[in-house]
Amino acid sequence: MKIEKTDTARDVRRKGLSAYTRRAEAARGRDVPPAAAVSVMGIPEDEFTPSVREAVMALMGEADALRRDLVETKKRLGEAEKAADRDQLLPLLNRRAFVRELMRQISFVGRYGTPSTLIYFDLDSFKSVNDSFGHAAGDAVLVHFADILQENVRDTDVVGRLGGDEFGILLAHAALEQGEMKAGKLAVLLEDSPTTWNGNDIVTRFSYGAFELKPGDTADSALARADAAMYEHKRGR
Repeated sequence: MKIEKTDTARDVRRKGLSAYTRRAEAARGRDVPPAAAVSVMGIPEDEFTPSVREAVMALMGEADALRRDLVETKKRLGEAEKAADRDQLLPLLNRRAFVRELMRQISFVGRYGTPSTLIYFDLDSFKSVNDSFGHAAGDAVLVHFADILQENVRDTDVVGRLGGDEFGILLAHAALEQGEMKAGKLAVLLEDSPTTWNGNDIVTRFSYGAFELKPGDTADSALARADAAMYEHKRGR
């Protein structure tokens, strides 16, 4: 479908002002009664001198500039808000933003009864990676881990970094059984894809647990229950 190009607000004002000027100039050559005089922005025709017209155009230009500044300010505020929600290293939400989304999901569970599950991942002995390969390698492991999680969840799911080597995933519309199945599939993907660093494969072990959100939960209680499920998985392993 072809979309016709439309005039901008500035074009419309310019054309309107030009049309008015032509009418005003034509009217000067005729005997027009005072009642028929046209006004622009409340300015009568007989007062619309070149200097007044110049002032009006200047005001219209300033209004346009203010509108552009407002649009740019809103854009920068939006970008700042997004940056404040992002982890400094990983392409994930930080803990503050993740907790906000967790509280929102708990509210949905209580209001609409839609199931949601929280998955908790924790890297085991991550300090040994930094000690053996260096902190740059440790960062690479975290980025790789985060990428796999992010790339293998739905757009409606939320992934965040909860701590140094701790990650959370919010699965919308997923009961506990579905959450545990998803956690198992993610675990297989992570185990089958070690981080490659300077030609070496860094195999990182991890533990995970899942907890179905309940009405009345708080963010702290939900994270604590998911953390407990993760430790239970670690002991069982």
